[in-house]
Amino acid sequence: MASPLLDTLMADVKTAMKSHDQEALTALRTLHAQIKDATVNVGKDATDGDVATIVAKAIKQRLDSVEQFRAANRNDLADKEQREIALFRKYQPQQLDQAAVEELVRKAIAETGAAGKKDLGKVMQVLMPQVKGRADGKMVNQVVMTLLGG
Repeated sequence: MASPLLDTLMADVKTAMKSHDQEALTALRTLHAQIKDATVNVGKDATDGDVATIVAKAIKQRLDSVEQFRAANRNDLADKEQREIALFRKYQPQQLDQAAVEELVRKAIAETGAAGKKDLGKVMQVLMPQVKGRADGKMVNQVVMTLLGG
């Protein structure tokens, strides 16, 4: 099954090449290489789910880099990473805001009958397939802990 997201990425690579946007071109080619490494090079076709997972990982890596660069007063490098994050967001599913995550967490707590922190695993097991690639894992974990009384 072909990935429309991957097709969009390749079209954007061509556009960056034509417009001589080296920074975008390098970032998009890097992302494409990561997708290719995780799919085609292991003998499977890339799906939108695969692409979304790899994009989420790439964004998370860049967010971590931004933190480290800002701590080291390297705002030039942090700004470059921020631009790449903005570029990659196009290939991610619509992100859930905190209110939407809270609603899903409440449903998962009700569904599992969770009563405290000891039931965190049960709630996360039900919740993660619903939010995978659509919400930051740290934020989801914090919401679950808060709603479970932690």
